[in-house]
Amino acid sequence: MVRRAGPVRVGRRGVALIDALAAVIILGVSLTVILSLSGQAVSTQRSSDDLATAAQLADEQLSLVLARGADGYASSNPMQGACEAPFERFSYALAITEGAGGSPYRVKVTISWGASGSVEGASGERSLVVETLIAARATPSNQEDRQPAEPVDRQALPVPESRQRDGGGA
Repeated sequence: MVRRAGPVRVGRRGVALIDALAAVIILGVSLTVILSLSGQAVSTQRSSDDLATAAQLADEQLSLVLARGADGYASSNPMQGACEAPFERFSYALAITEGAGGSPYRVKVTISWGASGSVEGASGERSLVVETLIAARATPSNQEDRQPAEPVDRQALPVPESRQRDGGGA
């Protein structure tokens, strides 16, 4: 008489195959989610880099208006145009409104750029708008005399210790 060892297991191979397929599907879905999240992270990083660059360019334009004076800036400087290399994809537009009765000038700068990787003419246009107030520059008619009461003898001024150690003078 022939005896079989243990109970008969019918269909065990099919269950192992289903387990393997389920594991592969779960792994595939997990990898898809991870890759899509990393793609979004790269896109967000690129967008934040563009925004930081636009903020620096806006600050540069406002600094130019401040340094050259808001009162005559429009007559001697361009109010809009493309930014210089390597920022050619960015453009700027300035609007300066004179304040009434000694009020400060209202200066508005708009920096525009196309989204990275977007096709020209697509709706990937982005912009940053910064608005601030800048006081009028002092003119000889409204500036008090700021000359010292007596002339300054620069040779008689004490030399700082750091310049003495370096052997430097005036």
